[in-house]
Amino acid sequence: MASVLYTYRSCVKALPQLPESMKHSQADLYLETYQVLDLEMSRLREIQRWQASAATKLAADMQRFSRPERRINGPTITHLWSMLKLLDVLVQLDHLKNAKASIPNDFSWYKRTFTQVSIQWPDTDSMREELDDLQIFLSTRWAILLNLHVEMFRVNNVEDILQVLIVFAVESLELDFALLFPERHMLLRVLPVLVVMATSSEKDSESLYKRVKINRLINIFKRHYLIVNHIGAIRAEHDDFAIRFASAMNQLLLLKSTDGADVEWCKEVKGNMYDMVVEGFQLLSRWTARVWEQCAWKFSRPCKDVGPSDSQELSSSYSDYEKVVRYNYSAEERKALVELVSYIKSVGSMMQRSDTLIADALWETIHAEVQDFVQNTLATMLRTTFKKKKDLSRILSDMRTLSADWMANTNKPDSEFQSLQHGGDESRGNFFYPRPVAPTAAQVHCLQFLIYEVVSGGNLRKPGGLFGNSGSEIPVNDLKQLETFFYKLSFFLHILDYSATIATLTDLGFLWFREFYLESSRVIQFPIECSLPWMLVDHVLESQSAGLLESVLMPFDIYNDSAQHALVVLKQRFLYDEIEAEVDHCFDIFVTKLCEAIFTYYKSWSASELLDPSFLFALDNGEKYSIQPMRFTSLLKMTRVK
Repeated sequence: MASVLYTYRSCVKALPQLPESMKHSQADLYLETYQVLDLEMSRLREIQRWQASAATKLAADMQRFSRPERRINGPTITHLWSMLKLLDVLVQLDHLKNAKASIPNDFSWYKRTFTQVSIQWPDTDSMREELDDLQIFLSTRWAILLNLHVEMFRVNNVEDILQVLIVFAVESLELDFALLFPERHMLLRVLPVLVVMATSSEKDSESLYKRVKINRLINIFKRHYLIVNHIGAIRAEHDDFAIRFASAMNQLLLLKSTDGADVEWCKEVKGNMYDMVVEGFQLLSRWTARVWEQCAWKFSRPCKDVGPSDSQELSSSYSDYEKVVRYNYSAEERKALVELVSYIKSVGSMMQRSDTLIADALWETIHAEVQDFVQNTLATMLRTTFKKKKDLSRILSDMRTLSADWMANTNKPDSEFQSLQHGGDESRGNFFYPRPVAPTAAQVHCLQFLIYEVVSGGNLRKPGGLFGNSGSEIPVNDLKQLETFFYKLSFFLHILDYSATIATLTDLGFLWFREFYLESSRVIQFPIECSLPWMLVDHVLESQSAGLLESVLMPFDIYNDSAQHALVVLKQRFLYDEIEAEVDHCFDIFVTKLCEAIFTYYKSWSASELLDPSFLFALDNGEKYSIQPMRFTSLLKMTRVK
C-alpha cells in the first residue's frame, strides 16, 4: 500500500494536448484519458477501503483487550507488536497521502473526464457517490488517523490499552528491546501518535503522565544525529569487533577440527560465538540507524547558504533536493559517511561469509538457553516461589510442556514432575546434550505470552512498567531471571533468520530514493551531482585521501540495495531502470576520474624521484614536492565489480 503512494507519479503531465485541427476527436481523448486514470484511481480506492478496514479491526482489537475479562486475556507481546506495526502503516499512509500533491490533481482530471464520458452511461449514481467519498478521502489531511480516532473511541476504556502500548514502546526504546533498527524507528513514529490519542482529555493526560514521565519521552527524541560527532567511537567499535569476531571464528574452527573436545569448552566457544553475532547485529543496527537518522535530520534542515555566492538570485535557482543533499553535507560529514558505509558493508560481508560455519553453533546455543530456562530455572521457581500458587504454577508448567526437549535430557518428564512435587536432592540442574534444534516461532511467542501473564497477571494498569517490582508478589531475583529470558526471546527469531537479518541491517538503498523531491521540484530526474551515493564516490576521488581510497567502491553498493528495494519492496520496474541507468553513467565517470588520478599520481611520483635530494633539502618548502603514498594497489588487483 505504501509503495503505491510513494512511487505515484502524475499521469496528467504525460497527457497530450489536442491541436485546434483535432478538436473533433476530443471525445475519444476523454475516453482514453479516463481509461488510463481509472487504473490509478482503482489503486487509490483499494487503499481507501483497506485503511478503513484496518482502522476498524485495530480499534476492535484494542477494545477487546480493554474489557476486564478472565485472567489470561492478553494482549501478548506479539499482539502489542502487531498493533504497533499496523498503526505505523496507517501513519505512513497518511503522511504519504498528504505529501503527494499530484494525486488530487490527477483525481480532478479523472472526475472531469468521468463527467464527460458518463453522459451516455445508465445508472451512474453509485459511481458518483464512490467518487465523492474518494474525493473527501484524498482532500482531507490526516483522514486516516482521524478515521482511526473515531473508530477507537466509539466505546470507553480504550485508554488502558493505549497506555499499555505507550509504556511498552517507551520501555522498548529505553532498554533497546528492538534488535533491528526498523523496529526502533517504527516505535519512534507511532509514539507521538499514541501520546496524542491517549491525552484527548485532561483526565487521560494526568493518568498517562503518572505512568510515563514527560522527561522520559523528551529524552527518547533528544539525540545527536550527525555521524561526524560519533565517528571516533564508531571507528573504535568497528576495530574492536572485527578483532574479536575473527578470534571467535578461529576458536570455532579449532573446535570443529578437534575430536572429543571438552563439553564445557564447546559450550563456552559456541556461547561466545552467539554473543558475538548478537553484538554484531546490534552494531549494524545502531550504525545503519545513525545513517537513517542523519538523513532525516538533513531533510528537515535544508542548507540556507547555497553555493559560493550569497546572492538571493543564485540561491533561488537551486532545487529543494540540492539544498537538502548536495549542499547540505560538509567535507567532514561526507568523509564520516563514507567511513560508516564501508564499516557497515565490511562487517555485514564478514558475518555473511561465516553463515554456514556458525549456524550449528547458534542453533545449539539457543537450544541450550531455552532448555536451561524451562528445565532448570522454571523447575527451581516451581519448587520455591510458586509452590503454593496454583494458577501461576500451572502457567509455568505449561511453559515447560510447550518448550522442554526431553529427548536431549537424561531425565524423563514423569520423573521430573515427581521430583518437583517432592523436592529433595533432585533440585540440582539437569544435564542435556547439545542439539542444533532451535524453538519454532510459535514456541517463542507462547513463551513470551506466558511470561507476560506471570509478571502482569492480566493487569493492564500494573505500576512500574512490565517488569517493575511495584505491587508484584514475585521476588526480585525471579523477576530478573524472567526479564532476562524474556528479552533474549525477542532476539532468537532474528538470529535464526540470519541471512535475512544481515540483509536488512546492511540495506542502505534509502540513500538514493528521492520521489518526494522529484514531484515538488517538477523535474523528470536530478543530475548525478545531486545523487548522494555518487557524491560519496566523488568525494573520495577528489579528496585524495589514502585512508578512504580502498573504500571508494563501497558507495556503489548503495545502488545495489536501492535496485533490490525497487524490485522486491516497491515492485516498480521504472525505478529499477532509473537506478540502472544512473549507476552505469556513474561508473563510466568513476573509471575516467580514477584513471586520471592514477596517471597523475604516478607521473608526479616518478617526477619527484628525479629531483636531487640535496636540492629538496635546501628548499624551505621542499615538503610540497614529496608525494604521499596512495593505496591504488588493492583497486588495481580487482578483476570484478558487482
